[in-house]
Formats: sequence, structure tokens, C-alpha cells
Amino acid sequence: MKQEKLVPYVLIAPAMILLVLYRFWPTVVGLFESLYAISFAQGGQKVFVGLKNFSKLWADPVFWTSVRQTMLFNIIVNPLQVIMAYGLAALLNQKVKKINIFRGLFLIPVAISINVSSIVWKLMMDPSGLINGILTRIGMTPQPFLLSVNQALWSVIWIVSWIGVPFWSLFILAGFQSVPVQVYEAASIDGVSKTQRVFKITLPLMKNSLSFVLVAATVANFLLFTPVLLLTGGGPELSTNFAMFEAYRRGMIYGDLGTSSAIVMMLLVVIIAVVSLQSLLLRDKS
Repeated sequence: MKQEKLVPYVLIAPAMILLVLYRFWPTVVGLFESLYAISFAQGGQKVFVGLKNFSKLWADPVFWTSVRQTMLFNIIVNPLQVIMAYGLAALLNQKVKKINIFRGLFLIPVAISINVSSIVWKLMMDPSGLINGILTRIGMTPQPFLLSVNQALWSVIWIVSWIGVPFWSLFILAGFQSVPVQVYEAASIDGVSKTQRVFKITLPLMKNSLSFVLVAATVANFLLFTPVLLLTGGGPELSTNFAMFEAYRRGMIYGDLGTSSAIVMMLLVVIIAVVSLQSLLLRDKS
């Protein structure tokens, strides 16, 4: 009997060990790292500085620029991805012939590495790339896209959404298919319009799926790094220099690991606050 009680703990142990090693422990190390700085006066040794790294960031305009761009990016991209993923899932949920073929086509971005996708999009958005070639062909003016202060952020939003929307649509599609058909049949008999079905049946019954997608997309987009590194390098003029990329710049390029860790810790607090607020607003009151 005692052995049977131990089975669940044994099964979950590998996942918990990996979680501690790759999630919890790096967070603890990062927290301690944020309290230290390299002292050139002491031969490049680490010295305890307490909250000095955080106070230094508080007065740093470059850091606040990265915070502003991160918040602006997330305010736009998170609801945009959820809405687009919902629309795509609604299309893929239709009962038509050969729908599996269309599902496979729309899910191609999910199967392609984010690194490959970013590089391909960068080549296509190059001043002499495919997209500008098409614009020139149809008589339109070529665009700078990733090289423009005004267009770089929107270009990153488009590319990240192209990658993310099909992935999030998988979860929403699962939510669509979990809604009992009998509910729609009963609503049809009662004369409920299609618009009313969406707001009074579909959305309430899919609240958990939509909440999960919104929270997961928020976390992923706050920690966005690879596309920024490959597409813009934080430029032009810091227009795509998000907080996670700024942490990379401080730590990997300038060697300031203390300030870099401080940025990550502050970003972690912001993510927890935003996700907690989302969970509070979207929780099932029933």
C-alpha cells in the first residue's frame, strides 16, 4: 500500500528535478548575481553592492527606453495574437472536406525553427529582398522595414505573430472541439443567432483555453529574445531594444552581469504581476 502511494511521486520526480535545475536554480543564482558587481579596483573580483545595480538602472534612460518598448510591444502583440489565433482556430474548426490539409498548411510556422523563420523573414524584408521586389513590381515604393525606426517594431510584431499565432491556435482549436455539439443544437432550436452563440456560448465555454493562451503568450513575448537578436539587434536607435535583449547586451556584450541579472529580476517581477492580474481578471467566477 505504501509503495502505491509513492508511485505518483516517483513518476513526477524527473520533471520536478528538471524544473529545479533549469528554472528555480537559475532564478536563485540570478537573484544573487544581481546583488554583486565586478570591481576593477580589486582586480576584477565580484563585490557585494546590495541594491546598487537596481538603483543604477532606475536612473538609466537606456533601460527605461527598453522598458517602454517592451510594454508597447506587449500591449499590441498579446491581444493581437490571441484575436488572430482565435480567428484561425475558428476557420480550422470548420467541418469541410480536406480540412486536415488546410490545418497542415497553417501549422507550417509551428514546425519551422524560430531561428530559421527569423532569418528568412529578415532576408525577405531586406531593401533588395523579395517583399520590396514585389512592391517595386506592382509600382509601389520599397520600404525599409527592419531598418526604419518607425517600421522596425511593427515588422517584429508581424514576424513574431506569424510564428506564434498558428501555435496558439492549436490550444484554441482544442477549446473549440471541447464545446459539446448539443449546446449549439439546443441554441439553434431556441433561435439564438450566430453572433449570440459566440458571446453567450463559445467564449464563456472556452474561457480556460483563452486564458491559458493569453497568459502563455504574455510570458513568451515579455521574454522575447531570439527574433530581436537575429532581426534587428535591438535597433535601429533602440526601437526594438526590449528588456530581455537589454539584459543580454549588458551581460554578454558589456560584461556587466550584475546589472544584467538585475534587469532579469525586475522583468520577472513585472511578468508575475501582469500574469497575476490577467489570472485575476479572467478567473472563472462560477
